[in-house]
Amino acid sequence: MMNVKNRYIIALLMAWLMALPMMGQVEKDTNDDEDETVAVADTLNTDSISADTLVTDSLLPWPQSVKMRLDKLLQADLLRTSQLALMVYDLDADSAIYCFNERQTMRPASTMKVITAVTALDKLGGSHQFKTELCYTGTIENRTLIGNVYCVGGFDPRFNTDDMHAFVESLQKMGVDTIRGTLYADKTMKNADLLGKGWCWDDDNPALSALVFARKDVFIDRFMQELRKAGIVLDAFSATGQRPQNAICICTRFHTMDQVLMRMMKESDNLYAEAMFYQIAASTGNQPATAKHAAQVVKKLISKLGLNASAYKVADGSGLSLYNYVSAELEVAMLRYAYRNANIHLHLSPSLPIAGIDGTLKSRMKGVFTRGNVRAKTGSVTGVFSLTGYCTAANGHRLCFSIINQGVMHGRNARAFQDKVCTALCQP
Repeated sequence: MMNVKNRYIIALLMAWLMALPMMGQVEKDTNDDEDETVAVADTLNTDSISADTLVTDSLLPWPQSVKMRLDKLLQADLLRTSQLALMVYDLDADSAIYCFNERQTMRPASTMKVITAVTALDKLGGSHQFKTELCYTGTIENRTLIGNVYCVGGFDPRFNTDDMHAFVESLQKMGVDTIRGTLYADKTMKNADLLGKGWCWDDDNPALSALVFARKDVFIDRFMQELRKAGIVLDAFSATGQRPQNAICICTRFHTMDQVLMRMMKESDNLYAEAMFYQIAASTGNQPATAKHAAQVVKKLISKLGLNASAYKVADGSGLSLYNYVSAELEVAMLRYAYRNANIHLHLSPSLPIAGIDGTLKSRMKGVFTRGNVRAKTGSVTGVFSLTGYCTAANGHRLCFSIINQGVMHGRNARAFQDKVCTALCQP
């Protein structure tokens, strides 16, 4: 068995080798108000722990070594003027290995998307589709459709120009070159609110429309434009209305759960998250669906996890709302639930940004222990920075964690702290 002296020498050598790549690096400042989809540079040597700390920790058994590192990180100046909620859970040992203010309710920012994703996968399943349909009523005589056309929205955020062309082509294939009637935008899948409750008016907010195109509520205008480009004469007006039961559907375009989930999580796309949120709402059978309907489903899952659903506020699916309040304990519970359910984890895990490789973590945690290891969702709104996800410890144990920094003036300091926490979890 290796004696203490040899272990000390080996640990010291490892620390020295890890420190070499970090020498001479200059801290790069970032704009704390920038969208979190913009990559953030590594700061403050976040992927290394001091040689003295590493040597001391290496003499302790796991997870005591991790606990000591985290205890030292909690002495950071950052935490003198801001709040922290932190929880780390060992999925293999099925036990929490570190807790700090884990039940304190805080605004989650975009880590709210993890709660939305897990709830959607649990409620809807990985095979769920985001659909948009083209239907009509009336008759076709002498290449003229005498009646009405209905674009029926299912809040598909990925509906694009190719899909629009498919709508136009479906009419052309029926021999239609003139439409005499009304073109209806059927947005009854959800309520008419285009902004989420608690959203800041001066943000670059997406339009929450069941018929959204290019992130705006311009679907029917763009459809009419494409019809005219294709040579179809419109002796028609546009209006908002519901498709009647006797309408004939001639084209259905859809995108998959995974297609929406990947952009929602990797790039932290708020429109995609809200589309997911309203799919949850619509699954309750309510029409029009509202944010409250989705929140009810989320809270049912929270209760299922054994937590007090009334202790939390769920206002939207993206985390843009200032009215969301969750805890690190809740986020960890969601990650644990996803990990135990293969049908959820199969879709969730590939969608999470990977440290040093892609998404909102592409330029963070590039060190040997964290790069390609940490898979986590980032979050940032003014004063709040968060990170929640999975990683593998040096002993092979799978961990999940939640870190919420609140009341932070400079985002780069919070990100640096979070990166150090992840390094402490992954490092030997």
